[in-house]
Amino acid sequence: MAKYSKKASADVERAMKKRKAGTLKSGRSGRTVKSRKQAIAIGLSEARAKGKKVPKQAAKKKASKKKTAKKRKARK
Repeated sequence: MAKYSKKASADVERAMKKRKAGTLKSGRSGRTVKSRKQAIAIGLSEARAKGKKVPKQAAKKKASKKKTAKKRKARK
């Protein structure tokens, strides 16, 4: 089970409140964040940057070659 520090969860809570208020912006594009999951991710990312106790990010899953080939074929 993932263990987060209280300060890390405070960062997530702050990000959630900013999202609710409509003032939370995403990174490079600066667009307003509407997704709950994205707001949590931003809060955790900020906590990591500050050096708080947060588990490492999950590795991205790679699509298998078979699925990718099927998707390409379906698009054509």
